[in-house]
Amino acid sequence: MRTDSRLSRMLHVLLHMARAEQPLTSEQIGRMLGTNAAVVRRTMAGLRKAGYVQSEKGHNGGWRIACDLRQVTLLDIHHAVGGPRIFAIGPDHDHPDCAVERAVNAALADALRQAEALLIERLGAVTLADLAGDFDALCRGHAASPGALLHR
Repeated sequence: MRTDSRLSRMLHVLLHMARAEQPLTSEQIGRMLGTNAAVVRRTMAGLRKAGYVQSEKGHNGGWRIACDLRQVTLLDIHHAVGGPRIFAIGPDHDHPDCAVERAVNAALADALRQAEALLIERLGAVTLADLAGDFDALCRGHAASPGALLHR
């Protein structure tokens, strides 16, 4: 099963945007992510609607950060990009009268509820500024400027 990587991909883009001196075009972001500009625009639309980015058309246009990185959490971004359910696994409902299925579903539902609550709590506790700080620390650890570790 393929995983949904919208959250990690958009976090990646947002950190690049936070360190970019110029707006990034949909084409540049598409090359960075290995996808086309239309997919980028569609995904960025949710971030723009939430007020986390803005776009400018024309010469020198593109996407810019429009928020305070200290105020936006990973959970905020997950919601803005239309993130799917936290977990793709879930109970089976093919045989609702089967006692075995009911016992299995009860155990899975409880475990998934607890795991989802923990993950949501953690995503809500990490800000974009935290990620940017981690990135900066990695750059310092490699004795490089932040631009040296950015890919184009």
